[in-house]
Amino acid sequence: MIEQKGAPWFKFYDKNVSPTIEIGDSTYLDLLESGLSNDRNRPALFYMGKTITFGELDSYANRFSGFLLKNGLKQGDVVGIDLPNIPEYLIALIGAVRTGCAITGISPLLTPKEMAYQINDAEVSTLVILDMLFEERLLKIKDEIPGVRHVAVANVGSFLPAPKRFLGKLFKKIPFGNISPLKNKIVIPFSSVLTDYPAQTYSPETTPEDTLLIQYTGGTTGLPKGTLLTHRNIVANIKHCETWSGFEIGNDVLCSGFPFFHLAGLAFGMVALASSNPQCLIPDPRNTKHICQEIKKHRPTLMANVPTLYQMLLDNPMFKTLDFSPLKACISGAAPFSVESIRAFETLVGKGKVLEVYGMTEASPILTMNPYKGIKKIGSVGIPVQNTKIKIVDLETGKKELKSGEEGELIANGPQVMKGYHKKPGESDHALRKFQDDVWLYTGDVAKMDEDGYITIVDRAKDMLIVGGYKVFSREVEETLYQHPAIEFCAIVGLPNTDREGSEIVKAVIQRTSDTKRKDAETLKADILNFCRENMAPYKVPKIIDFVDAIPLTAVGKVDKKALR
Repeated sequence: MIEQKGAPWFKFYDKNVSPTIEIGDSTYLDLLESGLSNDRNRPALFYMGKTITFGELDSYANRFSGFLLKNGLKQGDVVGIDLPNIPEYLIALIGAVRTGCAITGISPLLTPKEMAYQINDAEVSTLVILDMLFEERLLKIKDEIPGVRHVAVANVGSFLPAPKRFLGKLFKKIPFGNISPLKNKIVIPFSSVLTDYPAQTYSPETTPEDTLLIQYTGGTTGLPKGTLLTHRNIVANIKHCETWSGFEIGNDVLCSGFPFFHLAGLAFGMVALASSNPQCLIPDPRNTKHICQEIKKHRPTLMANVPTLYQMLLDNPMFKTLDFSPLKACISGAAPFSVESIRAFETLVGKGKVLEVYGMTEASPILTMNPYKGIKKIGSVGIPVQNTKIKIVDLETGKKELKSGEEGELIANGPQVMKGYHKKPGESDHALRKFQDDVWLYTGDVAKMDEDGYITIVDRAKDMLIVGGYKVFSREVEETLYQHPAIEFCAIVGLPNTDREGSEIVKAVIQRTSDTKRKDAETLKADILNFCRENMAPYKVPKIIDFVDAIPLTAVGKVDKKALR
C-alpha cells in the first residue's frame, strides 16, 4: 500500500473514495467466481438480440475449461484469442482462467506475419480464432506456428437463434469462413467444444503474482511488446474502478465499443463479470446504428469508448433521440477528447457525465481519472487513482522532478503497474526504472500537472515536434484547430525541414465538416491559417494543410499517426 502524505489531489477525491485501499491477496479468479455465482439468472451478455445469463456463461466456460484440460493444458500455458467482441471471447477467457492459463488477445486486424509473431512470442499453445480469420490468415502461417497444438474456430453467428443465423448466412449478412484440417494440430469448431466436452471444474493454485494477461502494445516504435500483467495488477485496477466510479454489484449495465483485444475493452468486460453486471457486446464499433439500438433497449448506466466513437455516435441522428437518464458516466480514454467535442457531447448526454481517464497497457490500464462526482477539469485526465503515485520529470534525463505547470515525462508507481515485458529484459529495464529509491513506470507520455494534481496529457514523446529549436506538442495545436467551426477531425504530424537540419515542418491533416466540403478548398485553408496565426505562436502554425475524406484510425479508434507519417 502506497502512502502519499500531502498529495495535492487527495482533497479532490469524492467523499466515498479513500486515498489508499486494501488490495489484498485475491486473484482475478476469486473475483470472477464471485461475480458468476452471485445470481445465475441475471443477464450477463446482450449479443445481437440474444441474452446469455451468468448461469449459462458459467456452464459454457466450464465446457471450454474441460476442452483445455482434456487436451493437456496446464497452469501457465497460454491461450490466444483472436476474435471480435462475441460471447466466445469471454467464454474462452473464463475457461482459461479457471485452468490456470494466461491469455493473450490477438487483434483480428493483424496481418498473417504479425499474427505469427505474436503467437510465437507469447508461446500460444491453444488458439481461439474466427472462421474468417482461419481461412484468410491462419492458413497462410499454419507451418510457422509450431507451438499451437489446438485451434477452436468460432463464428459471429453461432449464438444467434437458428432462423436468424440461417437468414444471415443466406443473405450474406453473417460471414462464414471454411475450416480445414491442419497438420499436427487439432482443429475443432467452438460450437463443438460446447457440446462435445463435458463441463469440468478445476482449482488451479493461482497466486496474485501469476501472469494473467500477456497484452501486446501497438508496436508504434518497433515490434509489439507483450506486457505481463498479473492477477494482482488486474485486481488492483478493478478495485480502483469499482470504488472510484460508483460501480454497483448487480445494478449496472455496461456498454463499450472498445475491442476486447485492447486492454481498455477487456478490462471493462472483466469488471462487468467480476461485479455481476450485464454488458452489451459490440462486435463492430463502427456500426453506430447497432450501438444506438443497444442503448435504447438495454439502457446502460456506464459506457466506455474512444473519443472518435463518441463523435461518430453524435453524428448519428438516432443517438440524439435516446433517453440518457440512466447513464451515470461516459468513460473516455486511449486518445485525447477535445474540449469542444466534450462540451458538444455533454449537451446531449448530460453535463459532467464524460469521465476522462488516462492509462496504458503497462498499467492494467488505469492510472488517473477525473472524479466521478466531484470537480472535473475538462481537457485534463483527472488525478491519480488510489494507491497510485504520479510525477512529472524532465525529458532529458528523467531524474529531475518538475514543478506544477511544467511539461515533462509522466512516470507512475502503483500496484497496477506491470511486472515487465515478456522475454524482453532490456525493454523492461528501460520502462521500469529506479527513481527516488523506488521503481517507476516511465510512460513515454509528455504531461503537466497543475497545483491541484490534475494532469493534462500534452503529447506522446514520439509525437513531439522540434520546429526551429522550439518544442511543439501536437495535441496543443490540435486543440486549437478544433475550435475552428470547419474542422471535424484533425491530426498534426511533423515533416523533415529540408532547409534546416534537425528541424521539422508542422503539417495539419484535416477532415472537414460536411457543410464545408463544397466550399473552395484554398479559401478555406487560408481561413484556417489566419485562425491559427491569431491563436498560436508563429512556430506552431501549420505550414501545410491537407484535406482528407477520412483520417486513418487504428483498430481501437485512435488517430493512426504512424500511417499519416
